Amino acid sequence: MITLDGFLNLAAACAGFVSVAMLVVWAISVRIRDASIVDIFWGAGFAGISLVGLSLGAGDFERRALVAALTVAWGLRLAAYLFVRNRGEGEDSRYQSMRRRHGDRFAIVSLRTVFAFQGIMMLVVALPIVVAQSTSGAPLGALDALGAAIWACGLAFEAIGDIQLARFKGNPRNAGQVMDQGLWAWTRHPNYFGDFLVWWGIGLTAASAALPWPLVAALGPALMSFLLLRVSGVALLERRMKRTRPGYAEYAARTPAFFPRPPRSA
Repeated sequence: MITLDGFLNLAAACAGFVSVAMLVVWAISVRIRDASIVDIFWGAGFAGISLVGLSLGAGDFERRALVAALTVAWGLRLAAYLFVRNRGEGEDSRYQSMRRRHGDRFAIVSLRTVFAFQGIMMLVVALPIVVAQSTSGAPLGALDALGAAIWACGLAFEAIGDIQLARFKGNPRNAGQVMDQGLWAWTRHPNYFGDFLVWWGIGLTAASAALPWPLVAALGPALMSFLLLRVSGVALLERRMKRTRPGYAEYAARTPAFFPRPPRSA
């Protein structure tokens, strides 16, 4: 059972955390002239939201702890991976382009269009966390187990895909080549597919609440799926890879973009 007051109180606490955290990350980005750190904070921010829910949520402790454990494990792994991958690489080209376009106004523009926007997206995606950590009177059951299993598959897909790609890029002989081995032979974006599974798995932990709360929780995974498929994930990377990487068209012809299937010949 979830009361409206319990949900709104926890949502307000999470919004306060995200607002303060994004302001701090923005201030650091201005100081070091690198807005890319917002991408590293993306995973860590969800971990923080789940810990706010663990501390302040009115739901049963077992479910609050489960959701916090799933979210923290995913969020910190992602943040650590991006930190290591981006170290020494400088600011992402997307933000460099914005910086050139806005000049001295970039700091204040980035606060609104990058940091505040990502904070709002984070709060919407985190709705299943808030719902699940507000649920009381519903002991852990089959839906929670199914959600955790889907989450585990997603985390494995994402982590293994990232490791395989890092090893491929680390071999000088692969410079300029298309990664089409391991999980990357099954889908062109195993890391994004892993994210997709992770968030629908977390969403299932909120399904034991009475309607309409599972529908509210589903807004988060639905938004994450839209971002991954149509905005900052697959769509953005596909445009860049087709433009810059020889042989990518042939790879795309034999490998699905998102949902995996066994490799097949060209």
